Amino acid sequence: MTQGYTYKYPHPAVTCDCVVFGFDGKDLKILLIERGLDPYKGCWAFPGGFMNINETAEQCAKRELEEETGLKVARIEQFHTFSDVDRDPRERVVTVAFIGLVKQIEVQGGDDAAKAQWFPLKDIPRLAFDHDYILRLAQRTLKERIHFESIGFDLMDEEFSMPELQRLYEAILEVKFDRRNFEKKMIRLGILDLIELEEDVPKPAFKCLSAKDFDSLFEAKPITSYRCNFEDTQVLHEPSVEYSVSRGKNRKFRFNRKKYDEMKEKGIFKIEF
Repeated sequence: MTQGYTYKYPHPAVTCDCVVFGFDGKDLKILLIERGLDPYKGCWAFPGGFMNINETAEQCAKRELEEETGLKVARIEQFHTFSDVDRDPRERVVTVAFIGLVKQIEVQGGDDAAKAQWFPLKDIPRLAFDHDYILRLAQRTLKERIHFESIGFDLMDEEFSMPELQRLYEAILEVKFDRRNFEKKMIRLGILDLIELEEDVPKPAFKCLSAKDFDSLFEAKPITSYRCNFEDTQVLHEPSVEYSVSRGKNRKFRFNRKKYDEMKEKGIFKIEF
């Protein structure tokens, strides 16, 4: 590093904080550490710390996260810089905040963190410094980005069911979706590949007949239509014939990264609910 020139007036210190959301397949949680040192000793806060002179902000964030929780992440994104003058009682501190979304795994406190723990979003304790405000902004940022980024799909296993994906989106957006409408929207994105249909999913044994076809076969009184009565099915309407299409809960999908990247490059990827 080049030496030989410094300013005489005071400089603010720089820290990096990590707002890491974890998903356990059902609930969305947040990763916190219990501070082992003053200020706010014994209080909960985000993993983070002061940036070294020879590292970038992202390097600092990943290092502090691993040192204080044992969690290694391949990807975190900077989402805001917090610079209120009195946000830290020690000195003038500016923090660069990063956001991450990971599969929930076991963590353990280390370095100057007495503990590390996952907390459900509904049970977050009072946080040190201005971290309550940082959390609110991080949640809002996550809700915005999930409409334009693949973070939802990236958190799934290589093969996943539609109910599993729906639970994640409901946890992040804090809403409930109609199962059929959610599946339609996801499939219409064009970035999911159907992997398999489990054997225990009921399959339609025949095509539903139109009223005209039904009359010609059985010489019965005309009816509007005959609906297949399989459990967990949906009837798709066409001009004269109705088809029963199985919508098994155990169908598996795979995220098609290539198609997603192509859509992102063209600027046409967006999930609207």
